[in-house]
Amino acid sequence: MLQAISGLRRAMATIQHLRAREILDSRGTPTVEVELSCELGLFRAAVPSGASTGVYEALELRDKEGKRYWGKGCLKAVANVERVIGPAVVGREVTKQVEIDTLMVQQLDGSKNEWGWCKSHLGANAILAVSLALARAGAAANRVPLYQYLARLAGYSETRFVLPVPALNVINGGSHAGNKLAMQEFMVLPTGAATFKESMQIGAEVYHHLKKVIVKKYGMNAANVGDEGGFAPNIQENDEGLDLLMEAIEKSGHLAKVDLGIDAAASEFFVSEEKKYDLDFKNPLKTKASQLSGEQLAQLYCLFAAKYPLKSIEDPFDQDDWEHSSLLTKKLGKQVQVVGDDLLVTNSARIRKAIEKKACNALLLKVNEVGTVSESIQAAKDAKAAGWGVMVSHRSGETEDCFIADLVVGLGTGEIKAGAPCRSERLAKYNQLLRVEEELGGRAHYAGRNFRFPRLA
Repeated sequence: MLQAISGLRRAMATIQHLRAREILDSRGTPTVEVELSCELGLFRAAVPSGASTGVYEALELRDKEGKRYWGKGCLKAVANVERVIGPAVVGREVTKQVEIDTLMVQQLDGSKNEWGWCKSHLGANAILAVSLALARAGAAANRVPLYQYLARLAGYSETRFVLPVPALNVINGGSHAGNKLAMQEFMVLPTGAATFKESMQIGAEVYHHLKKVIVKKYGMNAANVGDEGGFAPNIQENDEGLDLLMEAIEKSGHLAKVDLGIDAAASEFFVSEEKKYDLDFKNPLKTKASQLSGEQLAQLYCLFAAKYPLKSIEDPFDQDDWEHSSLLTKKLGKQVQVVGDDLLVTNSARIRKAIEKKACNALLLKVNEVGTVSESIQAAKDAKAAGWGVMVSHRSGETEDCFIADLVVGLGTGEIKAGAPCRSERLAKYNQLLRVEEELGGRAHYAGRNFRFPRLA
């Protein structure tokens, strides 16, 4: 009887047509958007793109024609959606997410490297756009919200949900800003809030106090923002950035409710010839005096953790530096989550290696690093099974598509990184989470201080 009722709730819908186009991301760089048509209507999705990209990520397909969009055009990926993927998936049910994702990756594309399916033939940007649109259509066919459908695909609870702690990137450095700051992101995490709505209020108030602090210390020009909406004052010392955050948090009146996070993106300042890390890497007049060994950099993170309420450190070392990642996890893993981004690239094979080496204790989940919804869900499940945290993340080159907001609720990971409370492509994700929290009411709770290991209350 229950099976019969369930069957009635699902509307039969098949893919009728795929249309793709080249659109622009938040940096004015081309990316791919797809529209999937079925009996239930039209479902659209757009893919993001990163600036500091790991070498092991699934591969975007770019046109590489110098005269057009400086070689970054996506017309080949667009053509692959319409000429290769479209004909192969038309007529298939929109609820067959795993089946269609597998078809695109393993049969239509078929490219592999040492870490698995790399999507170099059709392009991860082409495949992911279809996969995201397919999930939206699948949710409509099942007559449930997208977050609930994603929970169903993952085999998780569809009755109780977790709203995430936002990791708000309020100071930008590294490859995301033109200042001297080596480390890429300095984040505030409103873990002491009671609801997601309150967390955004706290985050926005800290952000605006931070602007006042920066303008007073460095002048109005220092209040310019980087790729993800964070301020980019021309400072160089990383602890100076952390001190700015602490002053802003105190002035906002939320000192007891906010923790800190760092995304070092250390692959960007790793000097492979020297096997060292250069915290002055953006200075054309730099000398070797600014270079640190892996052990010295690990000690610097330990000093930060002792001085500040630091709860998350992402990519503290190079994407191939398993040794020092393991060292830091051993030293700080109980009090701080050590998050693998470039180290893991949302890839199950690299996650398995990191588990074996105890090289981190949290996954940064980026859907375009791996290239399909199905593989993203599997990566999150692999990380959770190891007792890790999972932080769902945007990219520096974003669109208004807010898919990851539903994904973080569906997977119940308890934490999301989507930039500062500034710029519409960032706030699209946070605003969607405000809507979801309101819709769920008492069926959801805010992860809060348990964001590393959220529980369904």
